[in-house]
Amino acid sequence: MNPTTSSLMARRQILGVFLAFAAAYFLSALIRAITATLSPTLTQELALSAQDLGLLAGGYFLGFAATQLPLGKWLDKHGPKKVLLSFLVVAVLGCIAFALAQSFIGLWLARVLCGVGVSACLMAPLTGYRRWMAPGAQLRANSWMLMTGSLGMVSSTLPVQWLMPIMGWRAIFAGLALLVVLSMVMIYVLVPVWEKPETEPQDLQLKAIETEEGYGPVWRSAYFWRMAPIGFFLLRWFVGPSDTMGSAVDDRGGRLLATGCCNRFVCH
Repeated sequence: MNPTTSSLMARRQILGVFLAFAAAYFLSALIRAITATLSPTLTQELALSAQDLGLLAGGYFLGFAATQLPLGKWLDKHGPKKVLLSFLVVAVLGCIAFALAQSFIGLWLARVLCGVGVSACLMAPLTGYRRWMAPGAQLRANSWMLMTGSLGMVSSTLPVQWLMPIMGWRAIFAGLALLVVLSMVMIYVLVPVWEKPETEPQDLQLKAIETEEGYGPVWRSAYFWRMAPIGFFLLRWFVGPSDTMGSAVDDRGGRLLATGCCNRFVCH
């Protein structure tokens, strides 16, 4: 969908919308990676094994992946503001549940909730930028969003280690729940309500795709089948510290080193 002139935002409004979305995405990346930093403490306090730590990472991605197919349709129908606010409520519950958990099962269920809750934190902004920004601004905003996510993952390392002796991991997750609520307030105040486009699509094929129920048009798309293998094989190498939880230290370092080398080879 190309943005119409009437749907484009003023520069000052764009800045506010970006900051609101970036705050939520920063926190989502932090929540994703933080359990790797906490793994020694969780192992000591709750007697978790390496397998348990790996399953905690898997629980997050299970919740995250479970929402991806319906998420696109919900974003197109209800808009990024309503969908993201609804999902972040689940993220708040997940952070609170993690802070209160007394067993591995409680931690795992909380991580599933966290994965569900933050699963719209990137696609919701990208959907809004598509409607509200000119193409050049979209490219910059998309790049800055990815940079914000990287900063969130970096913030889950040393800053969290510094806070651990002062607050403890339960208080940190309670604080994350509060920060997510603050990001929700920013989104509620700064992000506009989703409105239907004023002009109907002129292309009949595009109109048929937009009105058809289900994902049939996606599975029939030749472009999808050309791009799917690239995403399947290349995104396999997009891993972070949280994705190697449960591995031995030497194995974890080897995986991250191999990932870095592979990414450098693919990207350059």
